Amino acid sequence: MRPDGQRRSTIKDVAEAAEVGVATVSRVLSGTGSASRETREKVLAAAARLDYRPSALGRNLRRRRTGGIGLLVPDITDVFYARLADGVLSCARSAGEAVWTGATGDDPEREAHLIGTLIEEGVERVIAVPSGDGEMWGPALRHGLGVVFAERAVAGADHVPAVVSDERTGVRTAVEYLAGLGHRRIAFLARHGQTQRVRAFREALAARGVPVDDELIVQAQATRDAAYAAAAGLLQHRSDVTAVVAGGNLLGEATVLAARELDVRVPRDVSLIMFDDVPWAELCHPPLTVISQSAQDMGYRAAELVLREGRRARSITLPTELIVRASCGPRR
Repeated sequence: MRPDGQRRSTIKDVAEAAEVGVATVSRVLSGTGSASRETREKVLAAAARLDYRPSALGRNLRRRRTGGIGLLVPDITDVFYARLADGVLSCARSAGEAVWTGATGDDPEREAHLIGTLIEEGVERVIAVPSGDGEMWGPALRHGLGVVFAERAVAGADHVPAVVSDERTGVRTAVEYLAGLGHRRIAFLARHGQTQRVRAFREALAARGVPVDDELIVQAQATRDAAYAAAAGLLQHRSDVTAVVAGGNLLGEATVLAARELDVRVPRDVSLIMFDDVPWAELCHPPLTVISQSAQDMGYRAAELVLREGRRARSITLPTELIVRASCGPRR
């Protein structure tokens, strides 16, 4: 709050007034990165009009920081990301570090805003399940923040360490298991951005000599409504599908709900394998076969990497495991 009682303008206010992204405002005001003359003029004019002044912590970021770790995840209510956050908190607590948490909604613009906030507030380190590309993360890296990605790597930011699961092996194992049960019409439900898992699915089918049907690779936004629509549409319109691999627990949950609504029986009509071993998976009827990956370990290891000041951190790939329960059966 300013002395005159008015709300202090933020970097987001400047971005909206200039009709650009938060990351662009950060680049212009910090003097790092590239921006056209027209863009620079728009940003500087908006900043002057709004009387925007970066916080003292932001202005002196390289000399004086608040410390702590920023944690950005798509959805804090998702069981997988909640467990990942728990792993980060556990490691940070043992190191005496505070953790600032933000939810991106898997929206690159929202992510850019949160990155700008972290820079402005002087947070030293960031662990993120990224939504944007390498350019989106440019301002944070240029400001000297320590960054580690979790669950996903980022194209154009190969030098940033990441802690990921062995998705390729996990997907291949699932496809091989289903193919061994006689399934050839196997569908894959993916969240937008799961390019590695989709690629691994295609490779696994090809290795088994199973034709790849692009219509059986369905992608959805990371919301429950979108996931349900994708699962229901697949089960309604492709009655030839005998098995489904869900790329995450949100998609697996949607498939279970859609199957019940449409009176599709698991595994008699459709076999189902889901990424993520969340508590409800074992409580389902029937209990779900899953590709297990340790979210807590992923978070803990990511925090270990980001706390390695002055030491070059290497990316880490964690193993996955196929846990067989009762949601898969022989091809009908």
